[in-house]
Amino acid sequence: MQDTLSATFAALADPTRRAILARLSEGEATVNEIAAPFDFTLQAISRHLKVLETAGLITRGREAQWRPCKLAMAPLKTVDSWLDQYRTLWEGTFDKMDAYLQDLQKGDPNDRKN
Repeated sequence: MQDTLSATFAALADPTRRAILARLSEGEATVNEIAAPFDFTLQAISRHLKVLETAGLITRGREAQWRPCKLAMAPLKTVDSWLDQYRTLWEGTFDKMDAYLQDLQKGDPNDRKN
């Protein structure tokens, strides 16, 4: 069984692949359309697409001679769910900091050192 979370993070580790996903968030696109803004060969872009496809982050269709790529949301939802357990911790930390800063503001200004 493949660890899908690790595969997703490995695919997201590359800035080119993140840029490809950002492009696909606007809608499906062909390999040529995806490759246009990059200074890479089509073969290099195809390798990036293969990594994204293997991680389940994109799907590739077939319409005649076209192979449009489309963003797949399931792995990103898995990452979001995993991060959600830490989001509560971060928010709690920020809430404590906010309470501390409010306590400082309520205190006697003469007690503060400059």
